Amino acid sequence: MNQLPITDDTVIFGLLALCLGFVFYTSSIKTGFWKKFYTIVPTVLMCYLLPAILASIGLIDEPSSKSYFIASRYLLPAALVLMTLSIDLKAISNLGSKALIMFLTGTIGIVIGGPIALLIVASFSPETVGGVGPDAVWRGLSTIAGSWIGGGANQAAMLEVFQYNPKNYSGMVLVDIVMANIWMAVILLGVGKSKKIDRWLKADTSSIETLKKTVSDHAAKIARIPSLQDYIILLCLAFTAVGIAHFAGSHFSEFLKNNFEVIRNPEKILSSLGSKFLWMVVIATAIGIGLSFTKAKNYEGAGASKIGGMFIYILVATIGMKMDLTRIDENPGLILVGFIWILIHAGLLILVAKLIKAPFFFLAVGSQANVGGAASAPVVAAEFHPSLTSVGILLAVFGYVIGTGGAYLCAILMEIASKV
Repeated sequence: MNQLPITDDTVIFGLLALCLGFVFYTSSIKTGFWKKFYTIVPTVLMCYLLPAILASIGLIDEPSSKSYFIASRYLLPAALVLMTLSIDLKAISNLGSKALIMFLTGTIGIVIGGPIALLIVASFSPETVGGVGPDAVWRGLSTIAGSWIGGGANQAAMLEVFQYNPKNYSGMVLVDIVMANIWMAVILLGVGKSKKIDRWLKADTSSIETLKKTVSDHAAKIARIPSLQDYIILLCLAFTAVGIAHFAGSHFSEFLKNNFEVIRNPEKILSSLGSKFLWMVVIATAIGIGLSFTKAKNYEGAGASKIGGMFIYILVATIGMKMDLTRIDENPGLILVGFIWILIHAGLLILVAKLIKAPFFFLAVGSQANVGGAASAPVVAAEFHPSLTSVGILLAVFGYVIGTGGAYLCAILMEIASKV
């Protein structure tokens, strides 16, 4: 290492692994400085920030690295398969209509909130939400939509599909993290006052008690100590699906571009439907859902979603490496866009919860299954009762399923709004 920046991907990956290990080890310390630090700074932000610092100070040469390409093309679809193979559509329906209504309300709030926020800010500060080509702000906002509907995997998918300038991406991550965590803090404050809130909502919480027992029984039934065979089967399922997704996605995108001018023309709104990456993500997700109807879903008990989560954090680190922190203050007006956006999401949730008399639990977990995904929905659910943790996971996994489609729709609406 007598020459900087580092260009060897083996060394770069080692540094990224070191960053992730440092963050997760220090965040596991429940006393002293680190406990106070992680109550202020989210873990996921640190996973973005440390690699970004390494790139920003010139220690590593991100443009010459293939780490992001490998993580986005191989680990991302594998993660989607592992994190959706455990989805139980029947169990989601058994949560009751109010749980699903609140979850989908949260999704709709994100889908319509983005274009509305963009239009509002454009009315008095058009330069804040302007830009052309890869620098168009709506492209960057599509990554926030992906994060707030599905999570890190869908965020990466939107970054790749809409080709936002990676050098400006740090501003979008800042909006994502700041707004998402402010809203999560508000929700966690509400958990302590949930009984008062439920009385105001006039909600019947008896279904929550039934839910606690059902979920606890299911979690206990599938849990087991994983064996080497379990890991090999998970490897087989994940990366066989990755191969199929790449093969089918490539051929399907070529078919669309060869047969539909509206997709072949890069000036058309639907041109992104010709993205090989988009169809690779969609097909990988579809395979995961298909596996959920087989015995493969029981591999969640062997840690399928945890392995998928590890892949996502590797992807997060490679995305962080692409951020240029020296440009983070170039467009502070984006914070206002994010604030209006999350306000629309929150307002719609509260309105619908009041109308249908949904318990605050469904509002909180339904929101975080969108905005926070698998990283925070279980945390919020556990604040109500530890046995409800898997409810947060279940809804968050459902968020992964619809995240790509929802974020894509939101992005198209924001593109239209940007041209008004």
